[in-house]
Amino acid sequence: MKRSQQGDGDEGVAEQEAGDEGLRLRRDMGLWSAVSLTAGSMIGSGIFMAPQGVLVYMGSPGASLVVWAVCGLLATLGALCYAELGTLVPESGGEYTYILRTFGSLPAFLVIYMFVLVGRPATIAAISLSFAEYVLVPFYPGCSSLPQAMLKVVAATCILLLMLVNCWSSRMTATLMNVCTTTQVLSLLVIVGGGAVVLGQGRGRTEALLSAFHNTSQQAGHISMAFYQCLWSFDGWNSLNQVTEELKNSNQNLVWALMITIPLVTGLYMLANVSYLLVLSPSEILSTDAMAVSWGNQVLGAWAWLVPLAVALSSFGSANGSFFSGSRVSYVAAREGHLPQLLSMVHVHRLTPTPALMFTTAMALILVISGNFNTIVNFLRQVPIIIPATMVLASVYLVLGPIMAHPQPEFLYVFLFLLSGLPVYFLFVYFRYQPKCLQVVTLHLQLLMEAAPTMKNAD
Repeated sequence: MKRSQQGDGDEGVAEQEAGDEGLRLRRDMGLWSAVSLTAGSMIGSGIFMAPQGVLVYMGSPGASLVVWAVCGLLATLGALCYAELGTLVPESGGEYTYILRTFGSLPAFLVIYMFVLVGRPATIAAISLSFAEYVLVPFYPGCSSLPQAMLKVVAATCILLLMLVNCWSSRMTATLMNVCTTTQVLSLLVIVGGGAVVLGQGRGRTEALLSAFHNTSQQAGHISMAFYQCLWSFDGWNSLNQVTEELKNSNQNLVWALMITIPLVTGLYMLANVSYLLVLSPSEILSTDAMAVSWGNQVLGAWAWLVPLAVALSSFGSANGSFFSGSRVSYVAAREGHLPQLLSMVHVHRLTPTPALMFTTAMALILVISGNFNTIVNFLRQVPIIIPATMVLASVYLVLGPIMAHPQPEFLYVFLFLLSGLPVYFLFVYFRYQPKCLQVVTLHLQLLMEAAPTMKNAD
C-alpha cells in the first residue's frame, strides 16, 4: 500500500497502522474517551424535557423521583451484565454480538435487522429533531409550533455534519465527544447549583417536596409510560459495548467507564429534578414542554438563552455518540455476513467505517424526512434483552404495559417489520443468495469510497 503524500498526520498514522497486518479499526479509546462516549450518549435532551412527562404520569414529585432512581438502578444492573459480557466476548457489536455467540445466527439477524433499519436510525433522527427544535427556538420567539420544513432541514444538516466528522477521523470524533460531554455535565451542574442557590435564598418551592407522594398514580399503564419517558434519558448506557474492539485495555476500562458514568449521570439526574421542583410550581411544570427552558427563564434571567444552547449542544453530543457506536454495530454485523459486505469495509487511509456511517446516515435521513419526533419515539419503545431475572421481568412489564394501556399502530408496525426479517434472513444469509448486480454495485461503491475489508482487533 502506498503512503499518502498529503501530510495529514492522522492519515499517515492510519496507513502505518494498516501496514502488513491488514486493515483494522484503531484501538485508541482510553478511559476518559470511554466515559465521554457513555455519558455523552446518555445525556441528550431527555433530562431537559422528560421530567414533565414522568411527573404527569406518576402524579406526584416523590413518585417521579423514585422512577428516576429505579431507572438508574436498572441501567446500573444492565451495565454490570454488559461489563461481564464484554470481558467474556471482547468484540464490538454489543447485544448483537452477545446474542450471536449465545443463541445463534437467526436471533442475532433479527436483532440487527431491527437495529440498523429502525432502532439506531430512529434514535439519531429523534435526537437530531430535538437538536433542531432548540436551535430554532430563539429565531421564532413566541411561536408555539415551529415550521416542520425548517426542523427537518436543520436536523438533516446535523446528521450530515456528524457523518462528515465520523468519516474524517475517529480521533476528531472522540475530541468532539469529550467537548460535548463536558458541556453536558456543566449544564446539569448549573441546574443543580441554581436550585441550591434558590433554596439557600429561601425562595424554593418546598411544598411539593413536603407532600411528595400526594396524588400518586396507581395505574400500571401510567407507571410503565412514566418509565418509558424516564428511560429515554438513560438510553445509550450500553454504547461502549458496541465499540469494544476500539477500547484500550478493554477488560479493565469497560468496567471502570460504566461504573463511573452511570452512577454519576443518575445522581445528576436526581439532583436536576429536585432543582426543577424547587423552582417551578406544579402548574408551570404541567404547562411546559421544555422544563429546563422554563427553569432558566426564572433563575438565569438575562442569561436564560444559555439553556436552549446547552440543550442543543447536549443533543448534538448525544447524536454523535449514537452515530459513532451505531455504525460499529452495522460494521460488525456485515463482517459476520448478516449485512452486505460493503458495510464491513473501512476507508483505506482514515480507517473509519465509511460505508456503515453513510448507510446509517441514509436511514436516519429517511426517517427525519418522512416522520416527526413523536412518531419516531414510538418506534424506539423497546428495551434491550438483559440476562438477569430482574431485568427480564422489568423488560416484559415495560413492553406489555403501554401496549395494553395505550395501544398504538406503531407497535403493530414494529412487530410486522420484525417478522419481515425472516424471509430476508433465509434468502440472503442462510441460503447465501447474492445477485450479480449486488456484487457489481458493491465493487463500484468500494472503489468510490476507497474502502477495503478488515480484520478483527485482537484483544
